[in-house]
Amino acid sequence: MDIQLKRGLLDVCVLAAIKNEDSYGYKIIKDMKPYIELSESTLYTILKRLEAAGMLTVRTAEHNGRLRKYYHITDAGLGRIEDFKEEWTQMVSIYRFVTKEDEGNE
Repeated sequence: MDIQLKRGLLDVCVLAAIKNEDSYGYKIIKDMKPYIELSESTLYTILKRLEAAGMLTVRTAEHNGRLRKYYHITDAGLGRIEDFKEEWTQMVSIYRFVTKEDEGNE
């Protein structure tokens, strides 16, 4: 898969994982696991990129005597999810065009 396309998909997946409630790294990975495998190093790179883009904010809170970073989606992050939904419709249309000759061979 094209690296830029994959990067964009992973960004949206991470945003979707925190869309309904603030979350932290381990829980984000756990929530995404049924859909996509994501390493901690990849996740934290994505989280930093999304924070720099203003799509999420970070707060630190103590949990069981340790500090934990919680991630919160911003309006820009919610907007990115909506943009993705619109783009996905176009991607499905392109996929159908590319595979239209294969339909008769299945």
